[in-house]
Amino acid sequence: MSGHSKWATIKHKKAALDSKRGKVFTRLIKEIMIAARGGGGDADGNPRLRTAIIAAKAVSMPADNIKRAVMRGTGEIEGGQIDEILFEGYGPGGAAVLVNTATDNRNRTVSEIRHMFSKNGGNLGEVGSVAWMFERKSQIIIDAAQTTEDQLMNIALEAGADDIREEDGAWEVLSAPEAHDAVLAALEKAKIPTESAEVAMVPKNTIKLEGKNATAMLKLYDQLEEHDDVQNVYGNYEVDEAEVEALA
Repeated sequence: MSGHSKWATIKHKKAALDSKRGKVFTRLIKEIMIAARGGGGDADGNPRLRTAIIAAKAVSMPADNIKRAVMRGTGEIEGGQIDEILFEGYGPGGAAVLVNTATDNRNRTVSEIRHMFSKNGGNLGEVGSVAWMFERKSQIIIDAAQTTEDQLMNIALEAGADDIREEDGAWEVLSAPEAHDAVLAALEKAKIPTESAEVAMVPKNTIKLEGKNATAMLKLYDQLEEHDDVQNVYGNYEVDEAEVEALA
């Protein structure tokens, strides 16, 4: 498990979110609102909004919900003020952690996220303390049984992907953020299903956690994921799949 670059992470995160469909909708609605506020309500001219809407449709969010979220973001209808806060910190064993949040109460969120880090053997850092360890990348995860390496390379690289990796029974397709839509569209056209598709913060390098540090980091990860204001959690750590499954 390495902050979105190991298949175990995707399975662990996906299982937690699939059991809370309402929370998935809430996260996506916040993302749509923020994207529309920052770049306008036209998805064709707003890549972030377009990506959020694609993600919402992928989990069968009703079109009316999407439309209302866009209109709240642009101010066409009233909606709560949502602010983004990116937390940077260190988890157990010195793992670097980024936590992206969307909140209507900054003081509450700062206090609660800080408390989660401290009670699990971590600590929050200053702005810029760990963000440099990550790169913003399009990250698409595909079950390895769905395609061959040659087929995937031909399709993804032709569409603009930078790299393809195979780990723990899955393909990870990495691209520049601006190539995300094109690569995803090419995969859909080839009828290759994806398990996860997002513009993520991908660690440049990873550290391996074992024993107590691994268990504590996984617990911190789960608690952060459970928080209502948390949109995404990224880390630069690896944990053996057996330990991930044991905690799950």
